[in-house]
Amino acid sequence: MLFEDTYLTIEKTSEATFRDRGSKFMGYAFPITSDQDIKSIITNLKQEHPKANHHCWAMRWSIDRSVFRINDDGEPSGTAGRPILNTLLSRNLTNIAVVVVRYFGGTLLGVPGLINAYKTASELALNETRIIEKTVNDVYTIAFDYLQMNDIMRVIKEDNLEILEQQFDNNCSIKVSIRKMQVNQTLNKLQKLSSVNANYNYTL
Repeated sequence: MLFEDTYLTIEKTSEATFRDRGSKFMGYAFPITSDQDIKSIITNLKQEHPKANHHCWAMRWSIDRSVFRINDDGEPSGTAGRPILNTLLSRNLTNIAVVVVRYFGGTLLGVPGLINAYKTASELALNETRIIEKTVNDVYTIAFDYLQMNDIMRVIKEDNLEILEQQFDNNCSIKVSIRKMQVNQTLNKLQKLSSVNANYNYTL
């Protein structure tokens, strides 16, 4: 079986609100690139909603369905983070975080009611953005002499690589994003050039 090098994610941040018996559940969906992104997302939402009772969330940042994080933030175990995660799994979305901010309305919803509310708020938020397909890319830094600039740029153009960073001096470097299935082909071209080093950085 070939390595799967595409995945589904969301195009941009979105939000939606679900209400049930006085409680307000505000769903927010965010495209992310790593599990570290959740820290700033939660910090910003807590500043935006300082009086909210709960900030529950789930996130995925890998095409591996077993890689995820969830947080019930004080709600009964399994009633918030897991239903949010299940909406991501059911739509096969990754590189995404969904946070549901709850304002308690005074009436207890019970376990089924909470599960439904967090699931519905998540689904409504996802409905407000477009699902897009992206490729799994490896990021490499290519180091080379200035005189090899034309050769390097030709490879970048031929293989349709995205340039993320570049530094041109006597010793030059360009950070590029290469589609996973294309990595060996591109590295073979670069290795044929003298005094060129391509070092792996991370996977997007």
